[in-house]
Amino acid sequence: MKIIQILLTAIFAVLISVSSAFADTTILRAARMVDVASGDIISPAVVVIQDGVIDAVNPEVLPDGAAIIDLGDRTLLPGMMDMHSHVTLDFFTGDHWTTAAVFETPADWALYGVAFGRQMLDAGFTTVRDAGAWPGFPDVALMRAIEAGRVVGPRIFPAGHYLSITGGHCDVTGFAPGIMELGPNEGIANGADEILRAIRYQAKHGVKVIKVCATAGVFSKGDQPGAQQYSDHELETIVEEASRHGLKVMAHAHGSEGILAAVKAGVASIEHGSMLTPEIIREMKKRGTYYVPTIHLSDVPLPPDTPEWTVKKSEFLAPYVENSFEMAVERGVNIALGTDAGVFKHDEAGKEFYAMVRRGMTPTHALQSATINAADLLGVSDRGELKPGLLADIIAVDGNPLDDITEMERVTFVMKGGDVIKHP
Repeated sequence: MKIIQILLTAIFAVLISVSSAFADTTILRAARMVDVASGDIISPAVVVIQDGVIDAVNPEVLPDGAAIIDLGDRTLLPGMMDMHSHVTLDFFTGDHWTTAAVFETPADWALYGVAFGRQMLDAGFTTVRDAGAWPGFPDVALMRAIEAGRVVGPRIFPAGHYLSITGGHCDVTGFAPGIMELGPNEGIANGADEILRAIRYQAKHGVKVIKVCATAGVFSKGDQPGAQQYSDHELETIVEEASRHGLKVMAHAHGSEGILAAVKAGVASIEHGSMLTPEIIREMKKRGTYYVPTIHLSDVPLPPDTPEWTVKKSEFLAPYVENSFEMAVERGVNIALGTDAGVFKHDEAGKEFYAMVRRGMTPTHALQSATINAADLLGVSDRGELKPGLLADIIAVDGNPLDDITEMERVTFVMKGGDVIKHP
């Protein structure tokens, strides 16, 4: 009798072990999938997911006992990646963005990030490179909360505090003297010594990328949106010090002079890049520099009560922006998708795809910009395609985005790391 009990206990333990093994295995079925590297449609699509990672794609034999999710007549794609977003910022609610820096706190911005991060994840963006936040590292806090499973959101590469000269585009300007005066710990750094301190402080507190404002901008005071703000030597110092900490540099840059200086300094990407030239493009191609165009911004009306200086600068840059994008696509510059969500609604980030395609980019290229190109820019090899061994970050749309790129605005299924976030 005792032997029988021992045998039954052993059998039960084996059954539990087998059951647990299959509990983390999921089979995802759909009518088709996009091979983003080749631009081919593969039909049907069967993806086996084990412990949050893709185990097999269209295998001959499927595991028994796995959970099955059948999405029917839908198209699978790898999770999209946004290389320029502001997950903790709200720039689109009236003139909120002009006062938030002094009326709110890092706790407010982190809480915004919980809501906005979920919106971006639901829109199909499973990875986001956050392009800077107000002081206090709310984006780093959000990254850690998501990684710990305390909140649901995309995988975040936070930039923390923008690097800017005093009074520059990424400084908080427009207030009376003594209000919100910032220094190196908040990213406002002038000269090599302050730059070193600023970057080291950023690295200490967990940023994954350094964001520098190499030129003036549109949403800040000043008459010249393209004026170079950091010197060539300062830009070189930024890239050199960031590299020592294993951090890439993304450079906000509108004007030609500042873009060229940032490219020559060795930044990983040019953000916006409003005034590209043939010389700049040659340098970018030679160095492998990425262009993150945020082109949908050109289609978004400015918020109500936008200051006149912003309206004028936006109108001035508009024709340059269009020409730069066309030239970059035509001449084969590395392009990674970036939306600048936060300047418009986060749940509309998917509109960046159509904005690029209607200006001459192919649908395949647009999808590549948000997957394999974005992964290359980030320096990661664990995502960006539907291949065995990569993270099970998978989305689905109802139609074929290679036929109609606006399908990317209507993501119906989202999986992140094997966990279903959104289901039709």
